[in-house]
Amino acid sequence: MTENLALLKLILPDLLFEYFELVKQEKTEDSIHLYFEEYNDSSFLPKNVKVHSKGFYNESTVQDFPIRGKSVWLHIKRRKWMNIETKENVFRDWNMVAKGTRMTSDFATFLKGDYIKFYD
Repeated sequence: MTENLALLKLILPDLLFEYFELVKQEKTEDSIHLYFEEYNDSSFLPKNVKVHSKGFYNESTVQDFPIRGKSVWLHIKRRKWMNIETKENVFRDWNMVAKGTRMTSDFATFLKGDYIKFYD
């Protein structure tokens, strides 16, 4: 998977590899499925907030740009932590999915035509 990972890092958003681990990949005749899990890193919280991992929220599936005629599906599992003091669930707020779609924001923008046109 190492050689595939280097190529995927060139194609997919940096955010995925900065905060998520690619744990599985599947290729079918007409699609590619990539499975990501958020790292167990709660450093985004203030230092005085003590948490421990409580697993993951349900998987979100997001469609991304097609590759070589195959649809690409990103299966993303966000981690949840529990604040030890308050017993409340804590999570990182992600804005990866365009509102009203099941695609990445970049792909949705591209499909809507909100991109730079290189020709008329």
